[in-house]
Amino acid sequence: MESYFDIQLTDDQLRAISSIGLAHMGDAVFEILVRTWLCAHGKATGKGLHQATIRQVCAESQAEKAERILPLLTEEEMAVFKRGRNAQVHTVPGHASRAQYGEATALEALLGWLWLRGQKDRIGQLFDNMMEGVG
Repeated sequence: MESYFDIQLTDDQLRAISSIGLAHMGDAVFEILVRTWLCAHGKATGKGLHQATIRQVCAESQAEKAERILPLLTEEEMAVFKRGRNAQVHTVPGHASRAQYGEATALEALLGWLWLRGQKDRIGQLFDNMMEGVG
């Protein structure tokens, strides 16, 4: 049985996944990290916890967090980020600009790609930087 908690896809397998597929995976990774961070930091409870999560995972917030980590990305990570940013999305939420949504999709694609490569430590480094100063 394959462990999907410790997955490590090959480069060929990763190239076969669309940018939208990577972003789909990365969206889940980012949300679980945010939920974990909020619980670990005692930031909110009940309904407040849900609202705090929404504030952190919305496209506007993700775009801002993406800007924080851009200087830290390797050349390979930047290529994945750009691939995600250029993904053909057909709907953009009314509360986000197309540019913000593109940055959020790029961040999610990067996180999905790192997760599927089994690079949890790298995700942790980038996430720590994203959440620095969040209060």
